[in-house]
This record gives sequence, C-alpha cells and structure tokens, in this order.
Amino acid sequence: MTEVALVTGSGRGVGRAIALGLAKRGARLALVGRKSAQHAETLRLVEALSGHRALEVFADFADAASLERAAAHVVSELGAPRVVVHNAGMVVRASVEETSIAAWDEQLDVNLRAPFVLTRALLPSMRAAGAGRFVFVGSISASIGAPRAAAYAASKWGLTGFVKSLAEELKDSGLMACVVQPGSIETDMLKGAPFPARMSAEEVAKTVEFLALDAPLAHNGAVVEMFGV
Repeated sequence: MTEVALVTGSGRGVGRAIALGLAKRGARLALVGRKSAQHAETLRLVEALSGHRALEVFADFADAASLERAAAHVVSELGAPRVVVHNAGMVVRASVEETSIAAWDEQLDVNLRAPFVLTRALLPSMRAAGAGRFVFVGSISASIGAPRAAAYAASKWGLTGFVKSLAEELKDSGLMACVVQPGSIETDMLKGAPFPARMSAEEVAKTVEFLALDAPLAHNGAVVEMFGV
C-alpha cells in the first residue's frame, strides 16, 4: 500500500528536502503551499522519484479557512494521509521595539496557528483510519533565545507545547505526534541571523523521514533537538 504523505512548505530548503526524501521511499505526496515556480519544481521532482502522481494544493497559511479547504481537498483526492509534515514557517528579523503588531501576528499565524488548524482538520479522517504520524518542524529557538527573533521564538515555543498536548490526546489511537527542533540550517531562512549554519537541509530531512516512516510509535511526544556540528 502506498503511503500518502502531506508536506507543507515544500518549495525549497528543508521542505523540499523532506518531500524528496519521502518520495524516494515511494510515498505519494500531497504538497500544500503557496503557488510558485519553486513549488511546481518540487512537484516535478517528487513525481520523478516516487513514480506516483503528486497532488499540488495551494493555501494561504495565514488564512484558517484556506487551510481547512486544503485539508478537505487532500482527503477527498487521496484519503487520510499516513504522514503529515508541518514544515511551512517564516521569520521576520527585528528587535522587539521594531517588531510591528502585523509582523508578530503573521509569524504566529503561519508558524503556530496554521499547524493547529491543519492538524485539527485532518484528525477526524486519520483517527478513523487508525494510523498516522504528525511530524512538526520546530526550531532550536524553542529551547534558546536569539536576538531579533522574539516573535519567531515565541511561535516555536508554542508549537512544542501544542505538540506535547496533542501527543497526550493521541495515546492508544495508533497515531503519534513529535517535533524536530533544528538549529541553524544552511537555507535562505538563515539570512540575517547572527550565527553560521551548522547543518544541511538534507540532514534535517533524514531525521524527519525517520520519525515519519521508521520510528516506533513510542516516539509519540518526542522533542528531537539538533544542535549541529
């Protein structure tokens, strides 16, 4: 049976590396993100690797209704996903004094509210299937602070709290939830950060792939920190 894997934010960087890794394992991909040439390129690459037609679904991660429609479309077309990887995220680098209310809200909407909305929308079908895994891509910023990234850090600390609580609700259901907290990754998102890259997108993707496909369900509630080398 072909596993259906939903990945958000797969247009580049870690998201694309995750999608390609799952495709190599034969998963049928549902790619949820914003319309772009990069997103379309990922779609082409995963189809070539997996041998399965992928599903491209566009959504605005700051719009709850858009995410709910995306979830419904995936379930209608492919059935309940067996793997859901919440990777989409954003950062606006600014001091606390410089951070606008709009920038604060946008980061919490995309990084924290969106994973909640999408998870809530997918849970009924996944519970009915009796199997499934949610892997959230968080950040080491959920363990340590960094200057000019307070809103981002707040969203990632909140994400870990959400995952921990979700995991408690998933006990004995056949489902699991866990979070990976990478440090500084060599991607465009690191631009403007006060520290160098300590790992590659592919290294993070391999960790996500293990949790999504291979790890025992006993990893439910796990927080996997990656500090880099």
